Amino acid sequence: MERPAGSGMLAGTTVRDGADPVSRGWTMGRLSRRAFALAAVSGLVMARDAAAVPSPGGRAPAAPQLRGMWLATVANRDWPSKPGLPAAEQRAELLAHLDTAVRRRLNAVILQVRPTADALWPSPYEPWAQCLTGVQGQDPGWDPLGTAVSEAHARGLELHAWFNPYRVAAHADPGRLVPEHPVRLHPDWAVAYGGKLYYNPGLPEVRAFVQDAMLDAVTRYEVDAVHWDDYFYPYPVAGQEFGDDAAFAEHGGGFEDRAAWRRNNIDLLVRETADRVRAARAGVRFGISPFGVWRNAATDPLGSDTRAGVQTYDDLYADTRTWVREHWIDYICPQLYWNIGFEAADYAKLLPWWAETARGSGTRLYVGEALYKAGDPAQPEAWQDPAELSRHLALAQQYPQVEGHAFFSAKEVAEDRIGAMARVVADHYGQAARRPR
Repeated sequence: MERPAGSGMLAGTTVRDGADPVSRGWTMGRLSRRAFALAAVSGLVMARDAAAVPSPGGRAPAAPQLRGMWLATVANRDWPSKPGLPAAEQRAELLAHLDTAVRRRLNAVILQVRPTADALWPSPYEPWAQCLTGVQGQDPGWDPLGTAVSEAHARGLELHAWFNPYRVAAHADPGRLVPEHPVRLHPDWAVAYGGKLYYNPGLPEVRAFVQDAMLDAVTRYEVDAVHWDDYFYPYPVAGQEFGDDAAFAEHGGGFEDRAAWRRNNIDLLVRETADRVRAARAGVRFGISPFGVWRNAATDPLGSDTRAGVQTYDDLYADTRTWVREHWIDYICPQLYWNIGFEAADYAKLLPWWAETARGSGTRLYVGEALYKAGDPAQPEAWQDPAELSRHLALAQQYPQVEGHAFFSAKEVAEDRIGAMARVVADHYGQAARRPR
């Protein structure tokens, strides 16, 4: 999930990494998305099954709901405020974001720790992240992920480690990567597409490598969850083809077409990662926050009453509905980044679709909320109303499958341009959050 999907996310973009599929710098079909600084991580709090203590009346109290915030590091979207700050300033800014989460009565932060095939911890697999020092591979002089975990837990917050499995760089030149980068060592692992570099999901060795890189953080740190956003195969770019012909020729036998093979590649990544996360550390959950539309009903009768320009099943090769129904993952947090009444993708229609999808599956449902749109003059009129997001949470109370919300993202949680976050807290978060654990 990486770009703020604006009204235009419909056309096929996301919000997590900072590029609004519909508003800032991408061209997708008819929509132009703003290249909203690729980064979106803000903490997400996932409500967990707690050992419920029966009340005097014999009813177990409801488990705490997730109140999360994404904290994005890609392109320094939320943190650090700029690359190259001294370690003490970076740490102070990080702690300020955690304190903001507590002040807003949240209980989870989703921190982007592997934004572009680099790391916010001393990884043996990939270089230090460029967002820290401005130079990929340069030691920042401290351990951001280790600090985030300990300081979040000290404040009663969960820390969800947010990874991007396949994105390598926001440019297409492998020569700009540090010499020891895996793509420099294995040039055949990468595909240039749409002006960016991606690992090739069709290569089994790549799938194994990215799992190793992510699982290293799980074995080192007591993270509460592994979190992915909406990036699998890249969002479509008009007039371009993702260059995986050789991989398909070698590994695509037995599939009816390339699309089925690509979906299987992503399914394998999801299932294998889920198994490895559970084996690595007891109690760590695995959740995904995809683009909010699986398929339109016009494409598939099982789909939602939407007219989205991007459908995860067909365009990103991400069969999010199956992941939920088969309980491959512990939670799903679809990015429902549209307002109530938005014609092409109405929040009030997508919410019940996801609730029905999650019903009886064992997969927890959280909802990703577009706080970044509140008060943005480029957004529709509904987003100028400070009460829009509060209405989302009120509507969600009608669906017991919804067990929490996550807000994109940390910068807006703190700045709160028009008081939309303050309204959510006043209307729905009257008491300090309990940590789901």
